[in-house]
Amino acid sequence: MTIGCHMSDAVIQMMERITIRLPSQQVAMLEKFVEAGEYPTVSEAVRHAVRELIEKHSGRVQKDSEQISFEV
Repeated sequence: MTIGCHMSDAVIQMMERITIRLPSQQVAMLEKFVEAGEYPTVSEAVRHAVRELIEKHSGRVQKDSEQISFEV
């Protein structure tokens, strides 16, 4: 499955830049995904992984946060 993505300048400007540290083996695998044409860039591969993580866990996190009381 190849994920095609061409983002406009406006979309890119709406994004925030973060810095992460990954083991070299993970970086190498991300680069192989790009070389194989699975993703256009390493950044897009990471964005895809983050989207999947959020989809998988967002319901639980939101449920947990609703149980927190901010009353003093």
